[in-house]
Amino acid sequence: MTVYEALNWASSFLEERQLEPPAAEWFMRHHLDVTRTELLLRYRDPLEEDVWNRFKNDVHAYANGIPVQHLTGYEEFYGRRFTVNSDVLIPRPETEELVLAILQKKQALFSDRAIQIADIGTGSGAIAITLALEAENSKVYATDISERALVVAKQNAENLHAHIEFFQGDLLQPFIEKKQRLDVIVSNPPYIPLHEESDLAVHVREHEPHLALFGGEDGYVLYRRLIEELPNVVQPKALVGFEVGMGQGETVRKLLQTAFPRATTEVRDDINGKDRIVLAYGDMSL
Repeated sequence: MTVYEALNWASSFLEERQLEPPAAEWFMRHHLDVTRTELLLRYRDPLEEDVWNRFKNDVHAYANGIPVQHLTGYEEFYGRRFTVNSDVLIPRPETEELVLAILQKKQALFSDRAIQIADIGTGSGAIAITLALEAENSKVYATDISERALVVAKQNAENLHAHIEFFQGDLLQPFIEKKQRLDVIVSNPPYIPLHEESDLAVHVREHEPHLALFGGEDGYVLYRRLIEELPNVVQPKALVGFEVGMGQGETVRKLLQTAFPRATTEVRDDINGKDRIVLAYGDMSL
């Protein structure tokens, strides 16, 4: 069997089950350890039996509901490879846009002066690690209530040579307890309403941590709690950035505007035109 024939079988197998055919290519690239271009050049190559067996097993496992990233063990984020497992949320491409927004606004607000950044609910560490590697003159902190998530985040930081100080704790409590003030606070908190659980794909519902998915009955519980705690930790001039679910942007923006009436607030759409990022910045004094 050639690489092309194996991919053709897998794509048809997945299409019949209304699953994403591109997963076949992801698995093949993983098992051959090649780029997409290299894969195309190897289409007519014979596939070794052990590779075919591992590839076939992964395709069947994916069809049974296990996420691709849990089978390969990683996900790409901002051009870097992050280890993921069932203890952390799989990083999404939309979150890269939150990181980019923070980097752009950070430069505009603080230029190149040294600042302190905190990623709240860090999960795999994707946001914190990317900011630590991309934002010059920044000291980056990361928190998570899950000890098991922090194990993954710390391993990713070590693998990617990012210098981050991690804290286990609930939202902003580690900084409140230390009476520490921060220039930038960023978070991708759980925001899916509980009543939407049954609508989620099985790959998400049964294999990603519910602690990182659900934001209470209406999806806003964590935003309210974060915004309530923010005055205790933000500097008078600061930047706050949240990722939100589709349709949540204006509600979260109003919560921030009410809490910080002097600040500028805005909602930004993602590349698909969906409200995805909410920012508050400038004068955060009360």
